[in-house]
Amino acid sequence: MSRALPACERETWSRTTTFLLLGFICYALPWSVFAALPIPADNSSALRIQGSNTIGAKLAPALVKGLFEEQGLSAIRVTAGDAENEQKIIGTSADGRHVTIEVAAHGSGTGFTALKDGTAELAASSRPIKDSELSSLAALGDLKSREAEQVIAIDGLAVILHPSNPLGALRIEQLAQVFAGEVQDWAQLGGANGPINLYARDDNSGTYDTFKELVLSANGKALAATAQRFESSEKLSDAVSQDPQGIGFIGLPYIRQAKALAIAAGESQAMPPSVTLIATEDYPLSRRLFLYNQPDLPNPWAQALVRFAHSPRGQTIVDQSGFIAQTVQAVSVAPSSAMPEAYQALAREAQRLSVNFRFQEGSASLDNKAQRDLERVFAYLQSQDKLRQKVVLVGFGDPKADPARAELLSKLRAMAVRRELAKQGVIFREITGLGDELPVAANDADDGRIKNRRVEVWVY
Repeated sequence: MSRALPACERETWSRTTTFLLLGFICYALPWSVFAALPIPADNSSALRIQGSNTIGAKLAPALVKGLFEEQGLSAIRVTAGDAENEQKIIGTSADGRHVTIEVAAHGSGTGFTALKDGTAELAASSRPIKDSELSSLAALGDLKSREAEQVIAIDGLAVILHPSNPLGALRIEQLAQVFAGEVQDWAQLGGANGPINLYARDDNSGTYDTFKELVLSANGKALAATAQRFESSEKLSDAVSQDPQGIGFIGLPYIRQAKALAIAAGESQAMPPSVTLIATEDYPLSRRLFLYNQPDLPNPWAQALVRFAHSPRGQTIVDQSGFIAQTVQAVSVAPSSAMPEAYQALAREAQRLSVNFRFQEGSASLDNKAQRDLERVFAYLQSQDKLRQKVVLVGFGDPKADPARAELLSKLRAMAVRRELAKQGVIFREITGLGDELPVAANDADDGRIKNRRVEVWVY
């Protein structure tokens, strides 16, 4: 399904809108009303962040700088840390004291190790926490809880080529064959003769973990030993853009001078890594970016940074850093003959919001991101005067032996979202389920089925 990307409506917040952050009700007022955060008396770092290079290279320092500004700190500067891919953000308080936050970006896995050994208070991760990590960190509390697991942005893995490469799209199974070294010449993919040179992130990288999970492992493959490995996203992207035979994968902000491919999964059409398709997580290689903190004894600066990241100002910084903000927007969708007739009519007459509701694995409960999205969607509907008879919820699912059952289950998912928004006073125009229509992922694996089990929000 193709989607047009015209100028989108920006979310505006009502002064009366409230939103839940870290278990506290915080009002959408200027951050300056909050009490100043404590400054360590011994000049030690106020907060240490360890983990994902995708987050740590640019986004985390930008969010820290924004928090410092909201706290009234001045002379804010970013300096190199003690090792490569490490930074220190330093600000000065009104009474001349220095505040330092350290960011070390050596890969998502290192963040959870640092939480465990006490060398960091926040783990930055470009993938969800693994079951093994969750178990090893159980003494810190439930790191899958809403208080501990924070989705701060959406990213898309871009598959990148040299700008001169004529190839426009690949299916995920083709990608797996390429990066496993089974397809070694561009001619096998419809391109010009020439060997394929592979570029990949290192083993500590959440980017690599995501690619391995979504592409390689999903197709029973492993990365070819011939792939050149990189800790730095920028260096990988620059290497591909200088190699006419190269192909690599990277986080969305790091496409730089390279060319990005459109990607198809299962029965879906090939989708480019566009802002809207990544925001809704329909793009096959979309992913969430996380901060994880200890829920029981949170560092006050960690707590404040998470709150700031979720705030409208924090999400603006997410957007400015090249990632996809979770700000709700209304987007026009171009009708297509591939759509069911009812969906075509919806596309002609209404606009789709840039959020999909998804559910916890093996559960009918909305996941942590969806719970926050409920607040964002309600705030948007309230600010745009669309609380009464203006909203349509459309549920989708994966195939069942009985199509009627698939349709029923998809509608029940939409009803679950309806139930939560109705508590806030939203009166709906229509609730519908389209079963397994318009898949965005393959249905032969759990991850794909979870992505297809979604609820879209449309507004008139």
